[in-house]
Amino acid sequence: MDFDGYLEDLKKASFYRGQIIHVQTIPPQPAQYGTLESPLHPTLQDCLDKLEIRDLYSHQATAINEARSGNHVTVVTATASGKTLCYNLPVLDNLLNESGGRAFYLFPTKALAQDQLGKLDDFGLFPTIRHATYDGDTSASDRRYVKRGAHIVLTNPDMLHVGILPYHTTWSAFLANLKYVVVDELHTYRGVFGAHVASVFHRLRRLCAVYGANPQFLCCSATVANPVELTERLTGITAPMVVDNNGAPTGKRYFVFWNPPLLDAEQSRRRSAHTEATNLFTNLVARGVRNITFAKARKSAELILRYARNEFQTSAPHLLPRITSYRSGYTKEERRAIEQGLFEGKIIGVTATNALELGIDVGGLDATVITGYPGSIASTWQQAGRAGRRGAQALSILIGMDNPLDQFLMRHPEYFFGKAHEKGVVDPNNRRILEQHLLCAAYERPLSKGDMIRFGKNAEAATHNLLEQDKIFYRQERYHFRGGGYPARTVNIRSTGDSVYRILNRALGDKFLGTVEGSIAFKTLHEGAIYLHLGETYEVEELNITGKTAYVFPTEGQHYTEPRENAHILILNTLQSRGMGETQAHFGEVVVTNQVVGYRKKRLFSDEVLEVTDLDLPEQTFETEAFWFTIPDKLMLEFVFKGGDLGGSIHAIEHAIIGMMPLMATCDRWDLGGVSHTNHPDTASPTIFVYDAYSGGVGIAEATYPTLQLLLRATQQMIAECPCAEGCPSCVQSPKCGNNNQPLDKHGANELLDILLRDTA
Repeated sequence: MDFDGYLEDLKKASFYRGQIIHVQTIPPQPAQYGTLESPLHPTLQDCLDKLEIRDLYSHQATAINEARSGNHVTVVTATASGKTLCYNLPVLDNLLNESGGRAFYLFPTKALAQDQLGKLDDFGLFPTIRHATYDGDTSASDRRYVKRGAHIVLTNPDMLHVGILPYHTTWSAFLANLKYVVVDELHTYRGVFGAHVASVFHRLRRLCAVYGANPQFLCCSATVANPVELTERLTGITAPMVVDNNGAPTGKRYFVFWNPPLLDAEQSRRRSAHTEATNLFTNLVARGVRNITFAKARKSAELILRYARNEFQTSAPHLLPRITSYRSGYTKEERRAIEQGLFEGKIIGVTATNALELGIDVGGLDATVITGYPGSIASTWQQAGRAGRRGAQALSILIGMDNPLDQFLMRHPEYFFGKAHEKGVVDPNNRRILEQHLLCAAYERPLSKGDMIRFGKNAEAATHNLLEQDKIFYRQERYHFRGGGYPARTVNIRSTGDSVYRILNRALGDKFLGTVEGSIAFKTLHEGAIYLHLGETYEVEELNITGKTAYVFPTEGQHYTEPRENAHILILNTLQSRGMGETQAHFGEVVVTNQVVGYRKKRLFSDEVLEVTDLDLPEQTFETEAFWFTIPDKLMLEFVFKGGDLGGSIHAIEHAIIGMMPLMATCDRWDLGGVSHTNHPDTASPTIFVYDAYSGGVGIAEATYPTLQLLLRATQQMIAECPCAEGCPSCVQSPKCGNNNQPLDKHGANELLDILLRDTA
């Protein structure tokens, strides 16, 4: 398609108000091919010939050669570069040559496992090589077959944790012959989920050693800045070979930065990004441009579709069957039908959450629309990369939202296109998470002193805590599980806590709906909260704290809610300190006392604040990790002497730093918390803290601490360039603030940062 002409036509559309602020043209790249050091098994080569795969790209050949040499491998190349062959070919080749081998394929979602099952089917090697999925949808009879007969088992970390490792004796033959562990979409295992998965892999490798196996890890990831560190921290292996010489061809790509027009210049309030997405989606579909329009929330994806249908009802009813939405919560059959419709071109446009960001093959799309910066450069390219597969030209449009990071990137597209990808952050030493998995490991097989090395530096302390809690006992130089049942069933690997709140649907006679971990229950299940479950919207009618139960009812309301929080912080242990100009920066362990004090009700799409409500909920206390820095007396006096508002300025800096932190690490602002204090009791100075909003910490503050100076410079630049008069959601206001964003001094924040950074390199 002629995207140059399309962009010119777009500027003539009725909704266009100068939103295109940057167009980056990325030239096409020809394919680069490589060769294998030795031929594949003849049967496998015949399969490739039938699939019309004549040559291998350079990264595929390199990865296969390294894998066949016995090395752990991490492939880090772009979306649609053919990473699947990087692990399928060495695994299938080995199984054809040595039929006794076994392999686990691990994917973050069941949908992705099903997609990859189809790719194995395409080789036509059954029954010589038997492969099957093993997840929560697998029947009891099929599970027995998979354990006994499958060479390749496709599953997910959740099932490995709760459905395989606790029953390892029934998997003994499989584990004894386990040759490969394939970990796809490695970059998705970060934060809390990544910390859990790291422990799950430690448990897997420990049991493999018991059965005499030492599997080889073959990993694939979107581009990250630290592939070796991420692989090692997540899997426990050492020295993986990184393959990043992407040889796949790419077509010419047009990447557009699209900033919604200002509605109120003084407040820097812009037209809703969701309205912009709806306009672009309908425009692309009307022109026959096959596209995915990504939204951050399921409700947003559904509403974009609803508004598009309303428009086409009168203007182009023939297009109604050719648009749909895609999100979690749909049945497997519904998802497969949508994917097939996209692949075959029967569906022109899909509104989707990031459920379609991962590597499910939906054929050659023309365009992607990304509604709001996804939070990392890697995720942005993942979503953009869904278009232009197989070397075709593609268009990607990133729509800016009203928040500091989005608006900073809208003003500095060169930062996005010139910056390296973020680090993948995972902390395998989170003490609370480690305790949960050491208990699971003790159930699976009593722990030895040698196991402490496998589980990392905090394992001995965590084991001691389990002993004190009488959850394990020591006998014959081993730690044994004490108790009934198996502990894995009580550990949710997508949360930090073991305390959970039940959610009951009052419209269906208090039918069980789901659970939420206790640490976030007050944020998500307070009275009046809008709660999303499988794409449906519910309002919380009652939160019973004593009974740890929330009662909800379905609603069709066109609003969502944001909690407001207050926090207090105490320093437990300073682990690192360093100079930063005339001040000091620190990293360490802290105790946070947090209280949800209210919430804002906001209209969907426009984000207009409809109502602000106060709440009376108890405080919650947890230990976590933080970085902080002080304002020395000399600098404070200089600032105040100039007439600066110290309290409002450090409060504004705290908000702005959190808004900008995804520039430095793969995280979301909701993963973080902050406190600013004009005279903190532990430092006796004005101090700004930023902490991981999860018990024990998940590595975000630790990863950001070394780059704090760069973060502060980007924060100052963002504040200085925001066109608002006194501060707005695009710079220093925070949706989480429990003090209704008071006091805030945007100009004072800029001046104070200037003083703090003036003597730094």
